[in-house]
Amino acid sequence: MLTVAPEVEVLARFGRALADPIRCRILLVLREAPAYPADLADALGISRTRLSNHLACLRDCGLVVTVPDGRRTRYELADVRLGHALDDLRTAVVAVETDRTCADADDKGCC
Repeated sequence: MLTVAPEVEVLARFGRALADPIRCRILLVLREAPAYPADLADALGISRTRLSNHLACLRDCGLVVTVPDGRRTRYELADVRLGHALDDLRTAVVAVETDRTCADADDKGCC
Protein backbone atom coordinates (compact mmCIF):
# COMPACT_ATOMS: atom_id res chain seq x y z
CA MET A 1 0.00 0.00 0.00
CA LEU A 2 1.33 3.44 -0.91
CA THR A 3 1.26 6.22 1.65
CA VAL A 4 2.14 9.90 1.54
CA ALA A 5 5.45 10.70 3.24
CA PRO A 6 5.70 13.54 5.77
CA GLU A 7 7.16 16.83 4.45
CA VAL A 8 10.63 16.44 5.97
CA GLU A 9 10.91 12.88 4.69
CA VAL A 10 9.90 14.02 1.20
CA LEU A 11 12.69 16.59 1.20
CA ALA A 12 15.21 14.06 2.52
CA ARG A 13 14.24 11.56 -0.19
CA PHE A 14 14.48 14.23 -2.87
CA GLY A 15 17.89 15.28 -1.54
CA ARG A 16 19.15 11.69 -1.54
CA ALA A 17 18.04 11.27 -5.13
CA LEU A 18 19.67 14.52 -6.23
CA ALA A 19 22.93 13.71 -4.43
CA ASP A 20 24.16 11.72 -7.43
CA PRO A 21 24.73 13.32 -10.86
CA ILE A 22 23.52 10.23 -12.73
CA ARG A 23 20.25 10.22 -10.80
CA CYS A 24 19.89 13.93 -11.55
CA ARG A 25 20.36 13.20 -15.25
CA ILE A 26 17.79 10.39 -15.12
CA LEU A 27 15.24 12.68 -13.48
CA LEU A 28 15.88 15.39 -16.07
CA VAL A 29 15.36 12.91 -18.92
CA LEU A 30 12.16 11.61 -17.31
CA ARG A 31 11.04 15.21 -16.82
CA GLU A 32 10.77 15.40 -20.60
CA ALA A 33 8.95 12.09 -21.13
CA PRO A 34 8.60 8.55 -19.76
CA ALA A 35 11.31 6.16 -20.97
CA TYR A 36 12.36 2.54 -21.10
CA PRO A 37 15.53 1.44 -19.27
CA ALA A 38 17.40 0.51 -22.47
CA ASP A 39 16.66 3.93 -23.94
CA LEU A 40 17.71 5.66 -20.72
CA ALA A 41 20.99 3.73 -20.60
CA ASP A 42 21.75 4.68 -24.20
CA ALA A 43 20.79 8.33 -23.69
CA LEU A 44 22.97 8.60 -20.58
CA GLY A 45 25.84 6.51 -21.91
CA ILE A 46 25.89 4.14 -18.93
CA SER A 47 25.52 0.39 -18.55
CA ARG A 48 22.10 -1.10 -17.92
CA THR A 49 23.35 -2.57 -14.65
CA ARG A 50 24.47 0.83 -13.38
CA LEU A 51 21.22 2.38 -14.56
CA SER A 52 19.22 -0.33 -12.81
CA ASN A 53 20.86 0.50 -9.48
CA HIS A 54 20.05 4.19 -9.87
CA LEU A 55 16.46 3.49 -10.93
CA ALA A 56 16.05 1.29 -7.84
CA CYS A 57 17.22 4.19 -5.68
CA LEU A 58 14.80 6.57 -7.39
CA ARG A 59 11.96 4.08 -6.93
CA ASP A 60 12.87 3.62 -3.25
CA CYS A 61 12.88 7.40 -2.84
CA GLY A 62 9.38 7.48 -4.35
CA LEU A 63 10.34 9.78 -7.23
CA VAL A 64 9.80 7.40 -10.14
CA VAL A 65 7.29 4.65 -10.82
CA THR A 66 7.20 1.74 -13.21
CA VAL A 67 4.41 1.30 -15.72
CA PRO A 68 3.98 -2.11 -17.35
CA ASP A 69 3.79 -1.83 -21.12
CA GLY A 70 3.31 -5.26 -22.63
CA ARG A 71 6.54 -7.17 -22.07
CA ARG A 72 8.44 -4.00 -21.20
CA THR A 73 8.49 -1.66 -18.24
CA ARG A 74 8.46 2.10 -18.68
CA TYR A 75 9.70 4.58 -16.06
CA GLU A 76 8.16 7.96 -15.35
CA LEU A 77 8.13 10.57 -12.64
CA ALA A 78 5.82 9.59 -9.79
CA ASP A 79 4.12 12.99 -9.90
CA VAL A 80 4.12 15.65 -12.62
CA ARG A 81 4.87 18.25 -9.95
CA LEU A 82 8.34 16.71 -9.59
CA GLY A 83 9.11 17.98 -13.08
CA HIS A 84 8.14 21.49 -12.02
CA ALA A 85 10.24 21.17 -8.86
CA LEU A 86 13.22 20.04 -10.95
CA ASP A 87 12.76 23.04 -13.24
CA ASP A 88 12.65 25.38 -10.24
CA LEU A 89 15.77 23.82 -8.71
CA ARG A 90 17.60 23.77 -12.04
CA THR A 91 17.03 27.47 -12.62
CA ALA A 92 17.58 28.62 -9.03
CA VAL A 93 20.54 30.87 -8.42
CA VAL A 94 23.04 29.18 -6.13
CA ALA A 95 25.61 31.47 -4.54
CA VAL A 96 28.92 29.65 -4.32
CA GLU A 97 32.54 30.66 -4.19
CA THR A 98 34.27 29.05 -7.15
CA ASP A 99 37.39 28.16 -5.18
CA ARG A 100 35.58 26.42 -2.30
CA THR A 101 33.52 23.37 -1.56
CA CYS A 102 31.65 22.45 1.58
CA ALA A 103 33.93 21.89 4.54
CA ASP A 104 32.55 18.35 4.85
CA ALA A 105 32.76 17.53 1.14
CA ASP A 106 35.34 14.77 1.49
CA ASP A 107 33.79 13.18 4.60
CA LYS A 108 30.12 13.50 3.78
CA GLY A 109 30.16 13.55 -0.01
CA CYS A 110 28.45 16.89 -0.39
CA CYS A 111 29.21 19.45 -3.10
